[in-house]
Amino acid sequence: MAEDRPETFALISGIGSVPGAYRSIVDPATAAKGNGGDAWHALARGVLQSATPRLTDCCLFAGLDLDSTPHVMRLMNSPPIRLHRGDALYRKGSGFHALFAIRNGSCKSVLLTRDGNEQVAGYHIAGEIIGIDGIGTGTYECQTSALEDTDVCRLAFDQIERLAQLSAPFRRNLHKLMSLECVRAQTLMVVLGTMRAEQRLAVFLLDLSRRYGARGFSSCEFVLRMTREEIGSYLGIALETVSRLFSRFQREGLIQVQGRTVKLLDKVAMNQLVDCEQ
Repeated sequence: MAEDRPETFALISGIGSVPGAYRSIVDPATAAKGNGGDAWHALARGVLQSATPRLTDCCLFAGLDLDSTPHVMRLMNSPPIRLHRGDALYRKGSGFHALFAIRNGSCKSVLLTRDGNEQVAGYHIAGEIIGIDGIGTGTYECQTSALEDTDVCRLAFDQIERLAQLSAPFRRNLHKLMSLECVRAQTLMVVLGTMRAEQRLAVFLLDLSRRYGARGFSSCEFVLRMTREEIGSYLGIALETVSRLFSRFQREGLIQVQGRTVKLLDKVAMNQLVDCEQ
């Protein structure tokens, strides 16, 4: 079987898959002043070909023409928001006004159950867009907080809607972004309802491998910012089971664990574990 299986491993990924960081974008009129039209076109071309895709991938900005550039620049020119570990980016019930692109660092999304317990609903890494859960009701449905020092870029939704009206490619990308989020949630339900604990953990690690690899980072070695308890909450597995499975995977030569750093040693065997029905 092929090592990469996006139809399965897209389940827990946030949306977005390109490496790189946010670049502040100067006002185009200022940049081009006194330099003629060529300067404007050069700046516009540079924005669409470098800064924009590096932040948000094909989800929103792929395939846009130069006429969309000033709108993209206004959308992305807000200063980055710096979060420290544990800081909340937004809380459940707060008013929805923007999506957020993670520049660097990582975040988790948490739902509150009826009995007041927290259920981890998402693990988001650099390059991904979060906040989609607020579009439908006008309020965020979960709380999202930083797992480490993190920079995010605010993408005002009124500007997103305006650009969607003006640009058919952007509108299609926005629809694709929301559709993929629905698929992610549905697939996660299938995994939680049909897979054994060891399969869930294997899928989680393989999914992270794919997401990090898509961003130009190592697909075999990465740092898990979520605790074992948070991973268990996310996958519906008891803390003790998560710890036991990490030890088992390491003993069987599937992974190597040192602190929070995980190295995948045998992806083929991990894929076979996921496919095993018994």
